Amino acid sequence: MAVLGIDVGGTFTDAVLVADGRVSAAKVPTSPRQEEAVLAAARAVGAKDGVERFTHGTTVATNALLERKGARTAFVATAGFEHLLHLRRQARAHLYRLCDDHPEPLVPLERCFGINERIGPEGILTPVDLESLPELDAEAVAVCLLFSFRDSSHEEAVAGELRRRLPAARVVASHEVAPEFREYERASTTAIDAYLGPVLDRYLHALAERTAEAGLPQPLVMRSSGGVASIAEAAAHPAFALLSGPAAGVVGAALVAGAAGSPNAISFDMGGTSTDVCLIAGGEAERSIEHEIAGYPVRLASVDVHTVGAGGGSIAWVDEGGALRVGPESAGAIPGPACYGGGGTRPTVTDANLLLDRLPAELPGGLRLDRGAAERALGEIDPAAVIEVVNAEMLRALRVVSVERGHDPREFALVAFGGAGPLHACALADELEIQTVLVPEAAGMLSALGLAASDERRDQVRSYVVPLAEAGELPDEGEADLRYVGQSFELTVPLGPELAESFHRAHEARYGYADPGRAIELVAVRTAEVRPGPRIEPSRSARKEVSGPHVLELAGSTCWLPPGWVGVRDGSIWRLTRA
Repeated sequence: MAVLGIDVGGTFTDAVLVADGRVSAAKVPTSPRQEEAVLAAARAVGAKDGVERFTHGTTVATNALLERKGARTAFVATAGFEHLLHLRRQARAHLYRLCDDHPEPLVPLERCFGINERIGPEGILTPVDLESLPELDAEAVAVCLLFSFRDSSHEEAVAGELRRRLPAARVVASHEVAPEFREYERASTTAIDAYLGPVLDRYLHALAERTAEAGLPQPLVMRSSGGVASIAEAAAHPAFALLSGPAAGVVGAALVAGAAGSPNAISFDMGGTSTDVCLIAGGEAERSIEHEIAGYPVRLASVDVHTVGAGGGSIAWVDEGGALRVGPESAGAIPGPACYGGGGTRPTVTDANLLLDRLPAELPGGLRLDRGAAERALGEIDPAAVIEVVNAEMLRALRVVSVERGHDPREFALVAFGGAGPLHACALADELEIQTVLVPEAAGMLSALGLAASDERRDQVRSYVVPLAEAGELPDEGEADLRYVGQSFELTVPLGPELAESFHRAHEARYGYADPGRAIELVAVRTAEVRPGPRIEPSRSARKEVSGPHVLELAGSTCWLPPGWVGVRDGSIWRLTRA
């Protein structure tokens, strides 16, 4: 079975082709039109007729949200709740900067409308009045009515009327995307889904046409939850693909950790623009039910990735107080770091690594690095200081997913990948007292390998908000959101015969106490339909051992082994440990 995985990043697009037990990889610059980069990567890796499965990770939805380049969207809510997206929660945008503003809502107030209807927890209070729905001028419409997670009949009627009135517009109802309580988070998720719909739909259909012309099968698209789905499913609800690329990297890191016999690991993916980290416990990536992207909450199942603006292309600069800063602005693929010779003149992390002799003179693909250009770009800035600053930023991210969530990083391996991850992994492991760093031979293309091996996955959620004792029969597999009666927030625990006891243990582990005599409330049940992906065995290489200081040249990546570290390659994975 020939399997193709292509991951589009902010700087490079990576491709992995697995055919006849052989793994081939390629890396090309990301172009402004992502479908062109996808086809270029497919050609570079030698993908031709005979590819049976093509999986794809994209940043189109994420970029459209970050750059606010989505559709002209309207918002329809229960009358009296038109301001929902603008009221948000009471939390400040920044804890210590009282004047900081939240990002402007995706839908301005003049396009937020109310409709006469009301459903209470026990049923209909006011019948829906479709005549009270005003005329709308929008490319997309998000509908979020009160208690639609309990009874979706009013939302269905409103969405149906809007689709009749606006046949060319995209209409999304909250019960179709996030049928959960908490109106603001549900409204935010629905608005994002509607806002991104036309953008992702255009891209995916353009991609499908181009790949069909190239003789490739229709691609499957990576979702934030770590599984892939069809183009039709991805286009129907683009909010599910907001973490498409980072999720693929976590899938690949879990494969590497499992192959190395380290089921507990931290995924560390440093690319050209950003760094993504995620905890892997017992071979499974940690998942969250809510994520914040560009300041907007998204209440959908996703791998629990934490992202910071620190990458190989991150630009170093001095602020008004004279302090050295790195990122979040990046040189990107165009013009790229100064040493790439593409016209870049501003100093980047890659330029600093080159001047510290941690990069070879020529990168994979034949790109010769210009040391003189790097020296001119950095000027009087100390390259070692640039590395210290960017390492501090990534160290904070690693602590967020480990220490701040009650995990001791010393009990985990660090899986380093991405174009720049292995350059910084040992220094970060030293800071966290992590004993083992795992670096795959295909470190630069591990996200694409994760795409190729991904399961097909479809997540479902059902809201309950009832006492656990009254919930009735529950599924055998999945997860439950539980809380003590009267609490505001819940914990997610695996379903099983001893569900209450599992919740008490989880509560004690998280908060330091449990109250077995207190009633438990079931908030929601989460299940997933999973079809396993293809089993991939990476190419194996002869055993090799090196000692630091040493520069390891890998496929699409470079690993820096500092003094006092030893690297042993066993099969397709380098295991780095202190001497």
